[in-house]
Amino acid sequence: MSAELVVVDPFSFPFREIPLRTAVRDALFEDRAFEDITTLATIPAAAVSSAVLVARTHGVICGGPLAAEAFRQVSPSVRTETVRADGSIVEPGDVVLRITGPSRALLQAERVALNYMMHLSGVASLTHRYVQAIAGTSARILDTRKTTPGLRHLEKYAVRCGRGRNHRMDLSAMAMLKDNHLAAVGGDIVAAVAAVRATMPDDTWVEVETDRIEQVERAIESGANVIMLDNMSLDMMRTCVQLVAGRAIVEASGGVTLDRVRSIAETGVDWISVGALTHSAPALDLGLDFA
Repeated sequence: MSAELVVVDPFSFPFREIPLRTAVRDALFEDRAFEDITTLATIPAAAVSSAVLVARTHGVICGGPLAAEAFRQVSPSVRTETVRADGSIVEPGDVVLRITGPSRALLQAERVALNYMMHLSGVASLTHRYVQAIAGTSARILDTRKTTPGLRHLEKYAVRCGRGRNHRMDLSAMAMLKDNHLAAVGGDIVAAVAAVRATMPDDTWVEVETDRIEQVERAIESGANVIMLDNMSLDMMRTCVQLVAGRAIVEASGGVTLDRVRSIAETGVDWISVGALTHSAPALDLGLDFA
């Protein structure tokens, strides 16, 4: 079976114009950017400034369109120039974005712009580290649904910018029989997969979570498209990959760290899903410097 199910145009920004404006507007109102008492009290309304958004450390950039939109929403006269597009690898001191416009607008939008970019660039950067760690193997790094509520599309976009791939976007994208699903139906994997096949469209993919060899055998029998090996030892993963023998995509999940991910990839699994990409990525250090 092909492991290309999750391929998405990697740098395709996930928001059309109106949702992008709405998301940024909500972030600006959350910060009460238009009521910035410090800026309104100290900066003349006619003052104009130029600034650069700069990388302070090595990483992968993501979120530029959101940052540019934040500055524009505070003042339509702000002009932005993208120097490093989303997906670009940057080093300390690299300029990512140039901004020129009313000084007040630059200061009022600064935190929202940086919050978006630092978080999403952090996700992209961590993803890229995982991808680099398994270079040369046939495995692929995938994200999970362990995302920040309301930011899933953006965080999964950031994973793509880091050269990772997306697992299912939501609960409707693929049937996934996890341990609690199986427990609720008496543990019968074959019957559970058959129920999905009988209810859902013919092209619906089915994944089964397993944590022991007997379950893997039943998942193979069921005709599942993807078999997840949950928190298994490396030796058990190798055994299961040999057992599946290409009849399904094999996904490793649970206990995946940067120190361990290459060893997991070398067991022969097709996918390695990593929740930490989105729920534990440290922010990338970026700063806004006035010229």
